[in-house]
Amino acid sequence: MRKLLYIVLDGAGDRPNPQLEGKTPLQYAHKPNIDDLAKAGITGLVYTVGKGVAPESDVAVLSILGYDPFKHHTGRGALEALGAGLEFKDGWLALRCNFATIDKDLRIIDRRCGRTLTTREAAELAKAINEEVKLEGAEVTFRSTIGHRGVLVIRRLDGSLSSNITNTDPAYEKVGGLGVAKAGVNMKIAECKPLDDKEETIMAAKLVNDFTFKAIEALDKHPVNDERRRKGLLPANALLCRDASHERPKLKPINELYGIKMACLAEMPVERGIAIAAGMEIVPIPPMTGNLEVDYKLRAESALEALLKYDGVYVHLKGPDEPGHDGDPIRKAKSIEDIDKYFFNIIVEELDPEETIIIVTSDHATPCTLKAHSDDPVPILIAGGDIEPDEVESFDEEACRNGAIGIIKGVEIMPKALQYVKQ
Repeated sequence: MRKLLYIVLDGAGDRPNPQLEGKTPLQYAHKPNIDDLAKAGITGLVYTVGKGVAPESDVAVLSILGYDPFKHHTGRGALEALGAGLEFKDGWLALRCNFATIDKDLRIIDRRCGRTLTTREAAELAKAINEEVKLEGAEVTFRSTIGHRGVLVIRRLDGSLSSNITNTDPAYEKVGGLGVAKAGVNMKIAECKPLDDKEETIMAAKLVNDFTFKAIEALDKHPVNDERRRKGLLPANALLCRDASHERPKLKPINELYGIKMACLAEMPVERGIAIAAGMEIVPIPPMTGNLEVDYKLRAESALEALLKYDGVYVHLKGPDEPGHDGDPIRKAKSIEDIDKYFFNIIVEELDPEETIIIVTSDHATPCTLKAHSDDPVPILIAGGDIEPDEVESFDEEACRNGAIGIIKGVEIMPKALQYVKQ
């Protein structure tokens, strides 16, 4: 049986952009190593969740690992809590949070504080929230994770809570129980509302609203934000909550699903949480330092080392998604080039193509023109082993449309790749 290396470039899919001569970032970027893999393998396009669904990363990653999110998804909050190492039990409430900048009228100036909040600053703010924010009849645990990101867990003292509530983050909504990105929204903190008349749902919405306003009070006066204002930086004076969960995900272990033992290399809590829920081993990896050559070399070498121990390794690289959200196509193309130069050069040079099947795809598109996730299909390549290559020579949205894989759904990726792994 061959090894499997599954590499996901977060948010790499895009649309033609006038700043890139009418090309997408994947078309514009100089990426010889990824393109060589495309030439050596078969290609296609993937609707990671389904047509018409602009998925959040948690929904998409579940799907591309072979778990139908419409059956298995219990909310992003629980996955974030698992990935962040927080205790979470059924009947508690967990939510993904963003530190954000608001004005006195609760209008959102920036959903991510300009992406300038350091992990150290976030940890200091989280400490203040845990010390100062008290909710009647409930216990609050908030943990900052990476940059502007955080996780909130609320435990009711005398009963359970329901996650059937709306987000306070206006950029996302629930559709069919799944978190879906919205474009062109009213950027003001939204009231959390119950979506049914059950007591545990009404109480959950009340607690989230109480937390939201008490967190604003604690954050706005904090010395970290006083210092940020003095430096001309946006204050992290609010928390936007979304994608509530009230139960732990119950996934069939991936080794039982596919008969292979897998590990996961990812830095974001949500991907780690999915891996933990699926019974995958976590490959420890430090956060990105900003030295991309060192950061990506470490990730490539860690993935290759993990392949010696496990049958398969899932690698999730965040790089291209952030410039997509920021509407910066030039920086997004540069991010793809950096991954190709510093990560894929090591993978292509050191991996044994005869004994390894490699998948490269994205979890969703994040078009720079939208600054949000979209439902566009994303390219995929599968190479290695005895795979007979198709005629596609570039890994991008247009070229892969003509590939031998055709157009598939995210849940079909793993079964298809395993045909070649087990040949």
